[in-house]
Parts: sequence; structure tokens; C-alpha cells
Amino acid sequence: MTQIVERTILFADLRGSTSLYESMGNAEATAVVTQSVALLARIVESMGGQVVKTLGDGLMAMFILPKAALAAAEEMHDSMERIGGPGSSLPQPLKVQVALACGEVVQMSGDVFGDAVNVAARLLDHAGDNETLLTAAVLAGLPPTQRGRFRSLERMQLRGRVEPVHVYLLEAQRNPGDTAATAFGDMLPAPEPEGIRLVWTTQNRVYSGTDLPVVLGRSPQVTYCIDDTRVSRSHARIDWHGGTFQLTDLSYNGTYVRFDHDPEVISLRRGTCTLHGSGLIGLGTPPTEADGPCVRFEVMKFADTQPHDLYL
Repeated sequence: MTQIVERTILFADLRGSTSLYESMGNAEATAVVTQSVALLARIVESMGGQVVKTLGDGLMAMFILPKAALAAAEEMHDSMERIGGPGSSLPQPLKVQVALACGEVVQMSGDVFGDAVNVAARLLDHAGDNETLLTAAVLAGLPPTQRGRFRSLERMQLRGRVEPVHVYLLEAQRNPGDTAATAFGDMLPAPEPEGIRLVWTTQNRVYSGTDLPVVLGRSPQVTYCIDDTRVSRSHARIDWHGGTFQLTDLSYNGTYVRFDHDPEVISLRRGTCTLHGSGLIGLGTPPTEADGPCVRFEVMKFADTQPHDLYL
């Protein structure tokens, strides 16, 4: 029977499983991944949700209430941390990325279809390790006391979708007396963003303020497109947080950073680092490789920034 209902859709994906097969062997790694996905499914059910289907290293689920979906996402992160914590037999901990979207969906033949499903699936491409991303609609459905735990990543262009989506990132629980900015309450003054210049071949652009976050990748629909097969469709994300530019790797091949006047190359494997001064960002290959896709960056004073589209 076909039903049209309002639901919150959750996509979860395990990260780090590929290296498990290399280090543990097929049989043991398969057992770990299978048990981990089963654990995620049990978490969904314990929070009142329904697993729609498993997807290799992850799953798709739906919930009636956004707060139940959020509770499941947080328990997923906590469970993976416990599995890979001190004393674990795993050579490296598994991590999980989660994306949430809500809206009207169609239930048919045991599957679920609709814009919320598509948005949650595409949003997962932009989530880093141990990150939970959600849409403004999900945030609006949460209790007011929980909304202050999220940081706006502004509007993102998702693959296959014409209209950009306002995305929020779950951050750590705030202290009861914390009066920092929330999405729906009074906001404390934020420092004026500086600009960041990105240069690759003929693309010379400066981003600041509402231009952020910037997603770098091979897909024509990302903010800053690098047409190279070594670059993932959504490879890395730059956003403004706490008065600094933060670079987060979203790829399978890794993102590398080398600051000017410093020979050390920083390797980001689903990690984050602060960008300052100027230097090079290698996408999929270190910036020391001459023919690799490499973006030059420069953190600029806001007064020195140029118009958004600037081509040399």
C-alpha cells in the first residue's frame, strides 16, 4: 500500500572500513562491519525509528520526530567511539557520518521516496567523520533547548538539486549558562569574516561572509570545481568558525595542506585544520607532486577582498 507521510530521514555511513579489510583480512573485517551496521540498526529501533534498508557500510532510516532521529545520530557516534576506544581490538576506530532531512515522503513496497530522501542522501557527501549534518527543516522541528547546539554552514548546493539547502552542523553540547548564538534566538555579535582567496589554473576567487562554506570538488555543482579525476565529487569544505577558516576533508583520497615558509605537509584524512596565512591545498595528492590538483589559498583581510568572481 502506498502512503504519503511526514518523516525525518536519516542516512548513516561507516568510515574506515576499507582500511579494515587491508589490515584485518576479508573475513574479520566483514564481521566487524556487519556487526557495526547491525548495531546502528538496533540504535534506530531503540529510538523509535524504522530501518528502511542497509547500504553496504551504512543504512537509511526514518523517524516520526526529528528529536528521535537526532538522539539516534548521537548514540551512533557514541557507540562507534566506545567500540574503537582504549582496549579495542580494532587496528583503527570506525567512524560514522550522519545526515538528516525531513519532509513529505512516499512509502511504497517497503521503500521510501521523496525530496527529503534525496536531500539526506546527498547531504551525506558533505559530512566529515563523526559529523551530523541536518537541514533547517529538521532544526525547526527540534525543541528550542536543542537548537543552540548547531552551527550554520549556510546554504549548500547539493548534487542533482537546483535549489541550495540551508545546512547545520551538530556541535558539542553547550553548558547550561552558555549564551552563544543559536539559529532561532538572540545572537551575540560575531567577528567580521575575513576573506579567503582560492586559485587553481584560471580560477581566482575570493570568498567571505555569505559565500561560505565553500565546497571544493570535481562535481560541477560544488562551489569551487576542480576538474581532475583524482579529486572526489565533494572533496573538502572550507567554513568560517570561531574567527578562523576551517578546512575539512570529505574525500577518500585525502586532503593535504602545506603552508608557505613551512616544508611540512599536513595530511587530513577526514580531519580538519585551521587555514592561516597562505599556502597550498592538495586534493587527492600532496602539494609536493608537480602535476597534482593543487589549490593555492591566501587568508586575506576583509578590506582587501575582491569581488566574488575574479578571473585572471
